Amino acid sequence: MELCKEQKTCKDDDEELVLIPGLPNHLAQLILANLHPSILYRVSNSWRRIIYSPNFPPFFSLYALLSSSTSSASNSSADFFFCFDPIASRWESLPAPPISDPPVKLLHRHPSFISRILPIQSVTVSNRLALLAATDQNFLPAIQAPLVFDPLSGKWSFGPPLANPRRWCITGQARGSVYVVSGFGSNYNGDVARSVEKWDMKKKETEWMWEKMTAFKDGRYSREAVEAVGYNGKLCIVNVKGNAVKEAATYDVVADRWEVMPEGMRGGWNGPAAADDDNGVMYVVDETTGVLSRYVLEDDRWEEVIGSEYLKGVEQIAAGRGRVCAVCGGGRHIAVVDVVDNPAKIRVLNPPPEMEVVAVHILPRMVRSSDV
Repeated sequence: MELCKEQKTCKDDDEELVLIPGLPNHLAQLILANLHPSILYRVSNSWRRIIYSPNFPPFFSLYALLSSSTSSASNSSADFFFCFDPIASRWESLPAPPISDPPVKLLHRHPSFISRILPIQSVTVSNRLALLAATDQNFLPAIQAPLVFDPLSGKWSFGPPLANPRRWCITGQARGSVYVVSGFGSNYNGDVARSVEKWDMKKKETEWMWEKMTAFKDGRYSREAVEAVGYNGKLCIVNVKGNAVKEAATYDVVADRWEVMPEGMRGGWNGPAAADDDNGVMYVVDETTGVLSRYVLEDDRWEEVIGSEYLKGVEQIAAGRGRVCAVCGGGRHIAVVDVVDNPAKIRVLNPPPEMEVVAVHILPRMVRSSDV
């Protein structure tokens, strides 16, 4: 299956060596860095290559976990990860993750239960993608140690192994740290069901480890895949989307303390939510009405941004760089909402053929291997 046009690798010596005639390349790069990457992409092959090099300021791209829409078999983790380059307007697969023993196999649908979706849980933190929890073909935790992708190096690495690998858990990030709460391993364990584990990714990789934090009061979340939203120094957790009765809580990551979620925040949380860390704004999409709203902390209320038919039935969202990206249409589309514009604007992006979207993330563009 061809996902994108084969990248040309023109080796014109003049273009390779000279960015701007008469200037050293290091000065030329300083000048070119002030231009939008879309302009550089159209001018020449040498300028096109420079925007993907490690020395050029990265633009941001859409990353997606995709699965086959025609197969229900378990897949290698390498089959799930793709990046959409907004400058080249094409999908690219990420490099293959490192080989592990046993190999990481992810199950999104089981052959015997095609209608049931099995969650694959991932987060973005410190401009990196971390795969944290999933189910394998034996209905056991598929991830023994997190898989981490750094777009700025174009490389994968393993995170610290969890003492108790799990699935159906709460995952989230706040202030440069990853959190895994509750969950279900090979068997139910009450301590695991109440546990809170923290991994500080700001530390050097040699110092990565999981730390036990204050446990939750009970194991009510242990059989649910929940995305915790890091907002205003807290992890915000709601276990049910839509207008059903919800279990909700917030965890103060600085004080290491569980708290009651504000009533207005809880009442308007009627679908997938995400926070834009760059702008300190949290968004939610009402999956029934298709209305995207932002949370107003001072008034404990949700303020409508835009409503759209495309956003009805939305399954997951990501926010960042002034945009909210939503998985919609049963994974057949991605709605990209520019929330900086007034009024907000929506465009729709399709995944590669015969693929469906599991989750989306916003991260810096991927350094291409030929430029590293």
